[in-house]
Amino acid sequence: MKIVAALTDPALALTAEKLGADLIELRLDLIQGDIASQVEQCRKTTKLSIIGTLRSAKEGGQFFGSADEWFQRIEPLLPFFDYVDVEQRYCSHAAAIKKCNKTVIASFHTPAMPPLFGLFGLERDLRNYGDIVKIIATPKSDEDVIEMIAFTHGVKLPVCTGVMGGDFRYARVVLALFGSEFVYCHVGTPTAAGQYSVEEFVSVLKLLGRR
Repeated sequence: MKIVAALTDPALALTAEKLGADLIELRLDLIQGDIASQVEQCRKTTKLSIIGTLRSAKEGGQFFGSADEWFQRIEPLLPFFDYVDVEQRYCSHAAAIKKCNKTVIASFHTPAMPPLFGLFGLERDLRNYGDIVKIIATPKSDEDVIEMIAFTHGVKLPVCTGVMGGDFRYARVVLALFGSEFVYCHVGTPTAAGQYSVEEFVSVLKLLGRR
């Protein structure tokens, strides 16, 4: 698994790298000020691969535009990214992003908990346009977490799974141990409830003998 430092401030990229992050995610919908110059400076600052994410309001972010407006925001920044997070509602632009030699993370975030068969069906839909599938759900019970583990362990790789909220925060660790490609952590301001800091997650992995 790889630790992704999800940042609202691109200036923290070097700090994230020093703390042990493997990748940087820039949350474009949460960055204040001149986004283009900050992203460019981040690219110059860190040697880590960068994920560009413009998260829709419907999936927990602060972007409220259409698919075409989403791409208009993303396209000028593509030279600075190695990966681009693409929700299903924006998948019509995935081919253009791939033509720029960027890896597409096909993502889905839900405040619900799909049944196991629903997770596998969703994975197939996301795999149709993405290189890496990312599914973040919201468990309501320990049994739901067990289903997420079973899905993560049994699905075609690469896949990234995780949970929304803080009620089942431990699942962020467990899913990473059972095959989730990325675990999203924070440096500075968290981008989601329940996130571990990069420093915390590195410590957990060291305690488990996995780092």
